[in-house]
Amino acid sequence: MHWRARLSDWRSDRRRWALLLAALALAATFAQPGVNLPRPLFEHVVAIDITQSMNVTDQRLGGAAISRLTFAKQALRSALDELPCGSKLGWAVFTEHRSYLLLTPLEVCANRAELRATLAGIDGRMAWSGGSEVAKGLHSGLAIARELAGRPSLVFVTDGQEAPPLQTRPTFDDKPGEVTGVIVGVGELAPSPIPKLDPSGRPLGFWSADEVTQTDAQSQGRGGSVAGERLVDDGAAVAAAPGVGATPGREHLSGLREDYLRRLASDSGLAYLRLRDAAGLADALRDRALARPVVARVDGRVALAALALVLLLALELAPWWALHRARIG
Repeated sequence: MHWRARLSDWRSDRRRWALLLAALALAATFAQPGVNLPRPLFEHVVAIDITQSMNVTDQRLGGAAISRLTFAKQALRSALDELPCGSKLGWAVFTEHRSYLLLTPLEVCANRAELRATLAGIDGRMAWSGGSEVAKGLHSGLAIARELAGRPSLVFVTDGQEAPPLQTRPTFDDKPGEVTGVIVGVGELAPSPIPKLDPSGRPLGFWSADEVTQTDAQSQGRGGSVAGERLVDDGAAVAAAPGVGATPGREHLSGLREDYLRRLASDSGLAYLRLRDAAGLADALRDRALARPVVARVDGRVALAALALVLLLALELAPWWALHRARIG
């Protein structure tokens, strides 16, 4: 009957049971347990406008005035940390009339350092032209996303300023909704001077009215710069199309062209967000409309380690709790 007495001792000795369970939980972590569960994950290509108007310092962070580009990069860095593990993010830049893929989407947790370092290196010195044909850059970004194997969503970050300015909107054969995504508008609505920088990024003052094209180049006989491009008013008399945001005589100043970006988003089947803070951007990147329910393996080691910690803490706190109950009893 000795073994029955021993069993009774074990049943009455909660400390031993707690220690045994904690040891078993820790030992089980070495087996790397996990379970496959459906999870909403995300895959994005973020195309960042690096044209000169993005250097306008009309944003503030920590009380200091910063450029639109810097503000967008800081918000993206913070939003990166809010994406769930298993999600993917890639970087692209937009300048002239096209977007250019820098980094194909990578898993955000395993490649966080690489994603941060690549983002930090993006600036206006990477631009290969002074043009800023936003509609064409968006079309190019949609093509990039459409051609990637994972068919990621497109996050297009821009202030919406077309340079040269538009009088008629280009239109393309994109199917609205074929690529999901969001256009993120950056900047204040009130226009500000556009900094002039040398190729090394050193300031040279601001662009003046006589240094910037103030009229639509199409009206001067310019052809499309993208193969297959049409204008919505081809064949009609040249007249200002609604929502293009052109400001003849004031194109050397730059404000957020929000109405124009909303029109582009509507035409492309994308959402629109005005960037105000990192939290809002993080919410947009985790929007259910962009989620992809996939079966992902959930690591069970964290749960087992947490169980062991709770058991060990209970052992330490049990004497204090018993003393406390005795005092109040």
